[in-house]
Amino acid sequence: MNNVHIRVTRRNFLKTTAAAAGLAGVPLWYAEECLAASSPTKPLGPNDKPGIGLIGCGGQGRGDCNWAKNYGQVIAVADVDEKHAAEAKKQFGAEAQYSDFRKLLERDDIHVIINGTPDHWHTLVNVAAARAGKDIYTEKPLTLTIAEGRQLVKEVRAHNRVLQVGSQQRSEGRFRLACELVRNGRIGKLQHIIVGLPTGPREGPFSKQPVPEGLNWDYYNGQAPAWDYNGHNAHWNFRWWYCYSGGQMTDWGAHHNDIAQWGNGSELSGPEFFDGKSLVEMIPGGYDAASRYRIECRYANGVTMTIMDENTGSERNVVGGPNKTPNGVQFLGTEGWIFVTRGDLRASRPELLEEPLPASATRLYKSDNHMGNFFECVRSRKDPICTVEIGHRSISVAHLGVISVRLGRPIRWDPEKEEIVGDAEAAKWLGREMRAPYDFSFIA
Repeated sequence: MNNVHIRVTRRNFLKTTAAAAGLAGVPLWYAEECLAASSPTKPLGPNDKPGIGLIGCGGQGRGDCNWAKNYGQVIAVADVDEKHAAEAKKQFGAEAQYSDFRKLLERDDIHVIINGTPDHWHTLVNVAAARAGKDIYTEKPLTLTIAEGRQLVKEVRAHNRVLQVGSQQRSEGRFRLACELVRNGRIGKLQHIIVGLPTGPREGPFSKQPVPEGLNWDYYNGQAPAWDYNGHNAHWNFRWWYCYSGGQMTDWGAHHNDIAQWGNGSELSGPEFFDGKSLVEMIPGGYDAASRYRIECRYANGVTMTIMDENTGSERNVVGGPNKTPNGVQFLGTEGWIFVTRGDLRASRPELLEEPLPASATRLYKSDNHMGNFFECVRSRKDPICTVEIGHRSISVAHLGVISVRLGRPIRWDPEKEEIVGDAEAAKWLGREMRAPYDFSFIA
């Protein structure tokens, strides 16, 4: 076999290194800048590794914990599904498994919680963890309701906890660059944002089925109304039911709304107007979170935003054409546009991306490793890249969109007071009644 000599140029080296650092696909100048500023995370000594507890041992929770184990030791796991807990215990070599997460939180050898529970359990687990003195990496969406978000913000800050929301797109170079370019006027004055989300499933009706052995169905339901197990309302499929979640509007919406707000500079605020519509009737007895939808929003700074599923078109789409809206975020300005999604960053003109930002440019919080950033902040006690406030505000956009869609009418929102204006019926949906005993007294 002939030996092949490959000439290693600085450009090739940078491209290879950038790919390894999760910066593939960004302009070379930006990758070079990021790599020059990066410093490896100092490994913790054997006596300094934090103890980790995993609560919610489904696929997402175990995926998160697989990252986390690089920074600490997994001590215990908890899940209302005995099979899931046993699988996680074996995978991570944990000492113990629990069916009640409160028992896990009593352990003084656990410093960090990974919360991979279904959406309707996020708040109670996170509040309980904060009160127990644990730092928290929590899956998105942060909460089930806006009222829960306001409560969680208070609890995290009152107990001086580090909380990282699992909006990992903030720690990917493409998304940060897109937002920095927009905020520095690269596309002129920002006028409109298009958030494209996946179309949700439209299936059913479903009939009652036996509860699988080892699954505590009442505990799984938690604060949600008690109802029969049907084989399509647990584990992965919980997100298609309004009692547990909000469909793709709160699932993928938690990710892309966060980037839209970051680029708009409104990550600690939100739109002041929402006009949402469901575009297809859901099947009675089947999934009830809207499958196809369109929401028009407006910010106080004049920027408008459309949130819609990928099978709904918009005449303003710059990517995907008038009949499709790609999964991602489109920023439209007076002098061009930028589109960003996982694995893709493009603009109306190549030079919008290729020209380096000046030294005087506004730069955003830099993280190239979402879980690593969290553990760095556990040590330093500084805020992570996606704080509880940021996570609360980005999911508030989704919650308000869901409320408007379900009511079938526009709503006005005061981002400063966090109040729906002039609509008492809509305001009732900022919170929901929690089924006893799974309310805040459950974690008192």
